[in-house]
Amino acid sequence: MGDNGGNGGGDGTPGVNEVWIKGTAFGPSTITISAGTTITWTNKDAVAHTVTSDNGLFDSGNINGNSTYSRQFPTAGTYPYHCTPHPTMTATVIVN
Repeated sequence: MGDNGGNGGGDGTPGVNEVWIKGTAFGPSTITISAGTTITWTNKDAVAHTVTSDNGLFDSGNINGNSTYSRQFPTAGTYPYHCTPHPTMTATVIVN
């Protein structure tokens, strides 16, 4: 009950509905949310990354270090995504 969302100190782990881009990886690599929820990605690395849908539904463009990208997911489904400059970085949003 004491968690205010995870945007506080920058240490620890991502808060609810947050994904951290850290160590050239998305964490968590799979996140499950309810329809209508907004996810916020925060780049904790010094290099730019993207959040790019595998099927072209969304693309953050470059997210520089200490910057964020947010997207609402209004429709149930499975949304795999990757980082364009680092194609081994992959993850999935599951919307119920």
